[in-house]
Amino acid sequence: MAQLRAFESAQKKGHEIPEIVCYEKQDDWGGQWNFTWRNGTDKYGEPVHSSMYRNLWSNGPKEGLEFAEYSFDEHFGRPISSYPPREALWDYIDGRVRKSDVKKYVKFAHAVRWVDFDETTSTFTVHVQNLRSGETESEEFDHVIVASGHFTFPNVPDFQGMDTFPGQIIHAHEFRGAESLADKDVLLIGASYSAEDIGTQAYKMGARTVTFSYRSAPMGYDWPEGMEEQPLVEKFDGATAHFSNGLKRKFDAVVLCTGYIHHYPFLPSDLALNSPNNLYPDNLYRGVVWEKNNQMFYLGAQDQWFTFNMFDAQAWYVRDLILGERELPAKEEQRKNIDAWLERFDTLRNVDEQVDFQADYVRDLIQETDYPMFDLDTVAEIFKRWVGTKREDILNYRDVTYTSVITGTKAAQHHTPWMLELDDSLERYLSTPEPDEVRDIFEGREPVKRR
Repeated sequence: MAQLRAFESAQKKGHEIPEIVCYEKQDDWGGQWNFTWRNGTDKYGEPVHSSMYRNLWSNGPKEGLEFAEYSFDEHFGRPISSYPPREALWDYIDGRVRKSDVKKYVKFAHAVRWVDFDETTSTFTVHVQNLRSGETESEEFDHVIVASGHFTFPNVPDFQGMDTFPGQIIHAHEFRGAESLADKDVLLIGASYSAEDIGTQAYKMGARTVTFSYRSAPMGYDWPEGMEEQPLVEKFDGATAHFSNGLKRKFDAVVLCTGYIHHYPFLPSDLALNSPNNLYPDNLYRGVVWEKNNQMFYLGAQDQWFTFNMFDAQAWYVRDLILGERELPAKEEQRKNIDAWLERFDTLRNVDEQVDFQADYVRDLIQETDYPMFDLDTVAEIFKRWVGTKREDILNYRDVTYTSVITGTKAAQHHTPWMLELDDSLERYLSTPEPDEVRDIFEGREPVKRR
């Protein structure tokens, strides 16, 4: 969606743009934010792309991901809170392109099966299947942009005795809602964002206990009673998990929050990115240009602090390369640039330095294009403050508000604290509900007396 919007922006400024075809295997756009109740395979038998779950709310401030050329104020017409629910964020990203004409470039329900590159003609042949009709087609292109993301194919570890566990074992990719975890003892294997968020969702929805199992280091939050962290599971014996510190405990459900892998089944090995999930994958010049074939590009291949606006910065830069507005340096210079970023990446010691690293990366891209520059340093400070608020109160950090660097608007306080809000719909989010005594007490106000 960012890449299509980038080309549209150039066209509106008088640039002639090339013929564009976007193949999307889902029935609508939105990527991860295109929620489906399905997991495993979709109605066409394809691996489900989205890892979204029903009651997900943004786990980072919206002020850190706001489009520089399309604000939340413009979309919603008024201030909203800093942590919108899933439906509100999908509505926002859809709203920017809904006003445009770029949907005409998209062939929905089309799955790319294979990509060939002909050294003689310097062209790609993309083989695609129409999932609705079953028909296949092949088209030639001068450039290929891989914008499928890398949070779809789960990394699934194996533990001794897992086959004897009588309850549910799923990966976070397959998780669709925490309601089913009520009154259960839940084990989450992992110590990053998925574990943190699914664990707090489970607690919010009434799980009896929530236990996190970490490999290298605990998250270290001030967990409430009923939530705790333990070192890595060594084995399962039926419903009992054995931890490396000798502790044994029974569980009803296990969620593997063990991350994702870069996996591109439609690409040959000489075109496919093969990297751990990190802030600067190797072999990508400026994080987007495939070093081994400069006619191919990747968007969003990095681990992410910045998201929507970073994708924009990448898309605008890729657009300008394709339009001939920017020239790529020689291969040797590309390698030097990659190595310089990798050397800095290897020196990062903490979260603050990671955030600053990615802010500088986004700045480097924006300076090359006409994408509106925004206050990246303040956004970086918002991310750092966000990390601090989670340390202070992991259950209620979503009630904190921030100020937009795009509009200067202070976010609204949501009408209901996140821990009490059980309706995640867009309608409820944008509503003004009647006074609620429980909400008043939770927020430390004198309950409103009703007649």
